[in-house]
Formats: sequence, C-alpha cells, structure tokens
Amino acid sequence: MQVDVWSDVVCPWCYIGKRRLEAALADFPNRDQVAVVFHAFELDPQAPKVSTMTLEQLLAKKYGMSAEKVEQVQAQVTRTAAADGLDFHLDRARPANTFDAHRLIALAKSLGKQAAVKEAFMNGYFVNGQRVGDGPTLRALAIEAGLPADATDRVLADPTLHADEVRRDEAEARKNNIRGVPFFVIDGKYGISGAQPADVLKGALAKAWAERSA
Repeated sequence: MQVDVWSDVVCPWCYIGKRRLEAALADFPNRDQVAVVFHAFELDPQAPKVSTMTLEQLLAKKYGMSAEKVEQVQAQVTRTAAADGLDFHLDRARPANTFDAHRLIALAKSLGKQAAVKEAFMNGYFVNGQRVGDGPTLRALAIEAGLPADATDRVLADPTLHADEVRRDEAEARKNNIRGVPFFVIDGKYGISGAQPADVLKGALAKAWAERSA
C-alpha cells in the first residue's frame, strides 16, 4: 500500500504532518508493507533562493498582520510542533525558494533516501535556521542525509535535472485540486487535507488496508 504526501520543506504544518504520519505508521500492524512517497509542492514558487526578510517579516507582509499577531501565531505553531516532538525555532527561519530542494528530494527518491533527505531539509529550516534555498547548504544537508556527493553536485549544477519530476508533482496537485499542504492520499483513494492527528491517519490506513484485504 502506498501513501502519497504533497508537502513543502518550509511548511510548518507539513513537518508536523510528517511526524503525525510517522506516529500513525509506527502503530500500524502492517507498517512494513506501506510505502511513503513525498511529492513536491511549492508554497511560493516566486520566492528568491535566499530571502533578505525574516519569516516574521514575510508573514506580516503577506497576510497584513501586525508583528504582535505574527508572534502569537508563531508561538502557537511552535507549541503544536513541540507536542509532536519537534523543536521549532521559527525566529531563525529564513524564507527560501524550495525548487532545488525538491529536485534533490526527487534524486533521493531514485536512491531510496527520500525520507532522510526530506527530514534533513525540514530540520535544517525549522530547527537550525539553515537556508534551504542556498546551494552549498542544500549540498551539505543532502550529503549528510546519505546522498552521494557527485550526484548531488550534478543536480545542483544543472537546473534541468529532476525538474520535470517536480513539475509533474505540482501538475498532479493542480489536477487533483490540492491547494494546501500537507495533503495525504492513502492507497490512491483516500485524500486527507492538513496535519490531521495521528489517530485520524491511522484510521484511514486501517480502512484502506481492510478494503484491500476484503
């Protein structure tokens, strides 16, 4: 059985949703027969590779919120993440274009390293404040997560490599009216929008599995 996940590496709810899916799978009897595949989704395809703004400044500008309101929202997200075992430091986060990150995640998929590289980029952004639109930063994180240096360098040097895979993921999201992430598709038929609790995801896994076995 396959679980397809559309998400972005700079989306806090995507990281929280990833943890909740992992929790659901950890408690799922047939975990070893479930494959998780991550698909690209860019929250802001027009974002610069390295932004000069902090995350707080970007959110205030994008949503017309006061600095105080942004701080309140960020604090709530941080508390929610902590309940799922994530140590967010959103004050360190720097907005970035994630297209190259998604291309490297596509490379990682072909090498069986997708989950590790996805985790490395998300942890780098949300916990350590690393610039995941910056080539050298992506290179270091990807190699640390298990990608070969030569393959990583080829992707970063050639913007066309794995670009089609990213675009296909995004086209599929549009085709299926996926406008927000994370978005989970379980066994090709059950769509779940948002970072739902682990119990909700586990219930959907169980239902899909039972239908396959019927």
